[in-house]
Amino acid sequence: MAGMVLYSGIFMAGFWFLALWAWRNHRKISWNWPLIGMLPALFLHVGRIHDSCTEVLRRTRRGTFCFKGPRFSDMEILVTVNPENVHYIMSANFENFPKGPKFREIFYVLGEGIFNSDSDSWRHQRKVARALINHQRFHRRLVKIIRDKVEKGLIPVLEMVCEKTMVVDLQDVFLRLTFDTTCALVTGYDPGCLSIDLHEVPFSRAMDDAEEAIFMRHVLPERVWKLARWLGVGSERKLKEACGVLDHVIGKYIAMKREELRKKGEAMDGNEDGADLLTSYMNGGDLASDDDKFLRDTILNLMIAGRDTTSSALTWFLWLVSTHPEVEKKIRDELKSVCPIEEADKWRVFQVEETSKLTYMHGALCEALRLYPPVPFQHKMPIKPDILPSGHYVHPKMKVMFFLYAMGRMESIWGKDCLEFKPERWISECGTIKHEPSYKFLAFNAGPRTCLGREVAFIQMKVVAATMIHNYQVCVVEGHRVAPNCSIILYMKDGLKVRISKRMI
Repeated sequence: MAGMVLYSGIFMAGFWFLALWAWRNHRKISWNWPLIGMLPALFLHVGRIHDSCTEVLRRTRRGTFCFKGPRFSDMEILVTVNPENVHYIMSANFENFPKGPKFREIFYVLGEGIFNSDSDSWRHQRKVARALINHQRFHRRLVKIIRDKVEKGLIPVLEMVCEKTMVVDLQDVFLRLTFDTTCALVTGYDPGCLSIDLHEVPFSRAMDDAEEAIFMRHVLPERVWKLARWLGVGSERKLKEACGVLDHVIGKYIAMKREELRKKGEAMDGNEDGADLLTSYMNGGDLASDDDKFLRDTILNLMIAGRDTTSSALTWFLWLVSTHPEVEKKIRDELKSVCPIEEADKWRVFQVEETSKLTYMHGALCEALRLYPPVPFQHKMPIKPDILPSGHYVHPKMKVMFFLYAMGRMESIWGKDCLEFKPERWISECGTIKHEPSYKFLAFNAGPRTCLGREVAFIQMKVVAATMIHNYQVCVVEGHRVAPNCSIILYMKDGLKVRISKRMI
C-alpha cells in the first residue's frame, strides 16, 4: 500500500510538472522540452528546414529567435533576419564576430582557405585573391572560357536534348557547366564534365557529399556528430571519403601544374588568353606560394565558390523564368534590343559585352537570388558578450545565424509582395538598377567579407541565361516537384527536370 502511495505521488508530481511546463510553453513558437530543448521540433521539420524557419521567424519579435538545444550540448543559437542585426554583425562590429574556431571545425574540409580564415590570414588571402581576380589577365581568361564552354559544351548538350526530345535535369547540366568553367579558371584544366554522354564526375559527387555532411553538423549536437566521426558512420563516413577524393584530385592538379611550369621554365603571365589562378598563385612574385596545403585549401575554396553558387542561382532563375511567361517575354524583348537589327531574330550566342546592357535580366537575376540565395544561411560567433540592435544578448558560446532564405520572404523587409517573383522591384524609375543595401540583400555577403566573385558570377549567369532564353524554350516536366534540399547550398531536392525545344525565332 505504501508503495502504491509513493508511486502515485511520483506520478502526480511528474504530471503537474509537465502540465506546468506545457502551460508556460503553449504560446511559444517552439516547445522547449526538459533536458532535450527544442531539438525534437528541429528534427520534425528538418526535411523542410528553410520554410519552417521562415514560418517561425515571421512570428518572432524583431525577426529574431533563440533556439535552445539539449542541456550541456552548447547548442544555443540566435537566429535572425533583422537587417539592423545583420549590419551590426557584418559591418559595424565586424571584429567581434569572426567565423571562429567552431566554424572552422564544422567546415574543416575547407582547411585554412579564405572562407574559414579570420584576422591577418583572412586579410592576406583576400588581398591576394582580389588582386588576381581584378587583373585584366583573369578577365580575358574568364571571357574566353565562358564563351568556349557555352559554344562547345552547353549548346551541343541542349541540341542533343532537343533532337531526342528527352527529359534532362537542368540542375545537373548547370553543375557540370560551372564545374568545368571554375576548374578551368582556377587550375587551367577543363575536366570536360559537360559533354553529351553526361558521365559521372567523382570530384563533383564528393563535393555534394561533403556539403550534405556539413549541413548535418549544423542540426546535430556537437557531441553527436563528433561521436559519429569517431565511429566512422553515417554522414561523417561519407565526409571522410569525400575528403579523400577531393584531396586526391586537387593534389593531381597541383602536381600537373608544377610539372607544366617546370617544363616551360617561365610563368605564363604573357599568355594572351590570361593566366589561371593556380598559375598566378605559383608564379605571383611576392604573392607566390609553393605550399601544397595552402594551394589545396585555396583551390577547394574557389571551386566551391564558383561551382555551387552559380549553378544553384542559374537553376532557380531558369525555373522562375520558365514558370513566369510575362517575365520571359520581357527578357526576350530586351535580348533583341541589344542585338544588331539584322540579327535580332536569328539564333545566336550572346557575348559578354552585350549582356552588360541587360538591365531587366540583371533585375530578374537579383530577384531569383533574393528568393533562392545559393547559400541559404550562415553563422558567426561573438568573441565577447554583446547586445544586438534588436535588444538580444549574445555571448561567446552562442552561435548567431542569418537565414538568407527567410530574409527574402519577410514582409517587414520586402513588403507585402515579398513572395512574388517581381524583377521590377530592382528597376528604378529612370530605368537603371536600383541599389539595395547588402544587409537587406545578403546573397553576396556584406561588409568586409563581401563576395569578390560577384561580377564573375553575373557575367557567367547572363551569358548562359541569355543564350538559353533567346534560342530555346524550357518547359518543366508536368508533375515534377520543385523544393529546396537540405544542404549548405540551396539546390533543388529532386533536380530540375525539363524538356527543351528550339524556338522559332
